Amino acid sequence: MVMQEIRDIARDIGIKPGRMSKVILVRTIQENEGNYACFATAMSGECEQGGCLWRDDCLAADKKGLSS
Repeated sequence: MVMQEIRDIARDIGIKPGRMSKVILVRTIQENEGNYACFATAMSGECEQGGCLWRDDCLAADKKGLSS
């Protein structure tokens, strides 16, 4: 998902994205929704959250080492 789409999602739920990185912004959205802020923290490319909106980007970000 591109950053503009993520920023739009954030704004729709009342988050001001400013200059947050993709990882921080997605984690902020996850927390706001009452979910674990686990974006880009998958271990060994494994994730039990099969229905997560962020899953594909999450696993790709984890492989790139973008967890912070």
